[in-house]
Amino acid sequence: MAEVLMRDMVGQTLRELRLESGKTLREVSGAARVSLGYLSEVERGQKEASSELLNAICGALDVDLSHMLLLTSERVAAHESVTTLPVRALTPQRAVA
Repeated sequence: MAEVLMRDMVGQTLRELRLESGKTLREVSGAARVSLGYLSEVERGQKEASSELLNAICGALDVDLSHMLLLTSERVAAHESVTTLPVRALTPQRAVA
């Protein structure tokens, strides 16, 4: 299974929440008092945000930090539940059994 990086999962969740809210990177970065470039890097999983920054971003998105973390947790769980079947499980004999 591919390694799960929390910064990727958090970034994906933040971007999803921002897009759902209809806010631009510029609007959120201004409200959260973080540079637009840094926020973009957080969303792309290139930077790991501190808890203080996550709280500020969530505030700018009008979302509770706990809700964002719950969504991220669900995203991680979904990623972890994807399993790769071993090659032997794909043989016709096992498919019929």
